[in-house]
Amino acid sequence: MSAPSKALGQLLLTGVPGTELDAETAAAFRRIQPGGFILFGRNIQSAPQLRKLIDDLRDLSAVEPIITIDQEGGRVSRLKLVGNEPPNANQLRDRDDLGLIERHGRITGRLLRIFGFNLDLCPVLDISFDDDADNSLRGRCYGNDVAQVIRNAGAFNDGLRAEKVLSCGKHFPGYSRANLDAHHELPIIDLSRAELEAHELAVFRHFCGGAAEVDSMMIAHAFYPNLEKNKTPSSLSRAVITDLLRQEYGYKGLVMTDDLDMGAILNHYGLEETIRLAITAGNDLAMICHRISSVEEALGYLQKVPAAELDRALENVATFKQKIVKPDPWDEAEFRRRDTEVWDLRVATLGAERAAMRSPEDGKRSPVEIY
Repeated sequence: MSAPSKALGQLLLTGVPGTELDAETAAAFRRIQPGGFILFGRNIQSAPQLRKLIDDLRDLSAVEPIITIDQEGGRVSRLKLVGNEPPNANQLRDRDDLGLIERHGRITGRLLRIFGFNLDLCPVLDISFDDDADNSLRGRCYGNDVAQVIRNAGAFNDGLRAEKVLSCGKHFPGYSRANLDAHHELPIIDLSRAELEAHELAVFRHFCGGAAEVDSMMIAHAFYPNLEKNKTPSSLSRAVITDLLRQEYGYKGLVMTDDLDMGAILNHYGLEETIRLAITAGNDLAMICHRISSVEEALGYLQKVPAAELDRALENVATFKQKIVKPDPWDEAEFRRRDTEVWDLRVATLGAERAAMRSPEDGKRSPVEIY
């Protein structure tokens, strides 16, 4: 049975323009009823303001929405704008203390819950073959080989989920050997299937089921000639998402695109084709972070997608949402206490002297937000 058009907004994960909802944006979101909202530095001014924004987004949603953010550690820590910056994955990797990494997951979960977030877009499951590679992953990887990433990212995943915040593994099927930054252009990762299976895919396969499973999976924007015959980004590829991730690896969780506003997609596809390919490839959520005014247009294009694909995606979103736990009550003093835990973790990881040093990018909103 075909999905009603009024429900199709559940397949869209959208950004939010600013620090509060203006009347026009609120009205649009009420009409569209997006399945979720992703927040960035542009949405964060103060701790109470952030909680109010999230409460407002929840209030206008007929179905409990996904409320998500990139809170990884280091430079990809949106909440450092109102609090302390956690150590990044590389720093935790180098400290080589599994207890600290699980503690990071738990602290992150508690911090997110007091604001109302129910999904954290991490852990990064990419392997760092070169810690200095210029592909947006610098500082964000938990290990330099399969076993190290599985061990460390698994500890973070366990800690985060123990605090009732859902997780997202990224960037399937493995992005760290990209020769370009997908924020700007589509990378080509010309590795054999055997090479991918021995390294990148071995990590993701581990997190596709059982106790180690991540609750959702984000698909990278890259072209893998040995996984996809046509020059199609993995995020729009049925061979990568449905055939490999779903059928071969048996992944049952929620699947989402990376931001469809990146140059890797924008430079090659119009919005209608992007939305059609995203859902028919096997994604459940299409992510539009910055072109917020186009979300209503995207909703219209969803109505042209085959009904069976819409029904499958809607069912997966609904199943995922059954795991959402409502936020903790807001208490600014409690937020400060939880934020102090972030500082204590930073000191435990880096030492007091290094913890006190702030990098040039701390507290700044980057013109290109990394995720």
